[in-house]
Amino acid sequence: MSPIFVAIDTLDLNRALGLAKEVRGDAGGVKLGLEFFCAQGPAGVRRIADLGLPLFLDLKFHDIPNTVAKAVAAVSPFDPAILTVHAGGGAAMMAAAKAAARAATKVVGVTVLTSLDAKDLAAVGVADAPADQVSRLARLARSAGLDGIVCSGTEVGTARATWPEGFFVVPGVRPAGGDIGDQKRVVTPRQALDDGASILVIGRPITDAPDPARAIADIAASLSKEVAE
Repeated sequence: MSPIFVAIDTLDLNRALGLAKEVRGDAGGVKLGLEFFCAQGPAGVRRIADLGLPLFLDLKFHDIPNTVAKAVAAVSPFDPAILTVHAGGGAAMMAAAKAAARAATKVVGVTVLTSLDAKDLAAVGVADAPADQVSRLARLARSAGLDGIVCSGTEVGTARATWPEGFFVVPGVRPAGGDIGDQKRVVTPRQALDDGASILVIGRPITDAPDPARAIADIAASLSKEVAE
């Protein structure tokens, strides 16, 4: 299966359906986040799920354990391949999320968003560097029984070394020379895979391209070419 999950971040259902159809030849799955969910709700998610691609629901649940467990149960009928909660919600919350999810769903803890750097963390009271905070939250997620974490490619190598069986979701991936937008801790697709990523979440370099199908095909081909070399 392709390691590329395409982030379809749009309010528009028809655009989301069109993008999913365009990329499904080379995508391992599609990611739907808060933007789409708030605009289209469960009915919109069902329309995307009906296309048959593995579904990554990136809703980043973060609340008291009981509320998060009920939220996870509420989205379980979509049979998501991957589901996110905020690791900062604590061990009890993460354990409740995992217990409420279907066995086949990988529940992963979001550690430090790829739009944040050390200065941003300090502003919210976290004195440690992003890598140290990721390591701390990864240990907590593992102890809570989660399947893995979401972290940037700059931290995934260390996380994989300390959690060999973990499932590592790496967003903020950009092809070499690509526009990084609002991301601050980015790596190339090849680097992320080499350092231990399980899947790559790639959005705008594909979805904003004039030809999304060609954009993802080029990324997939570059990964295969570099592996062969």
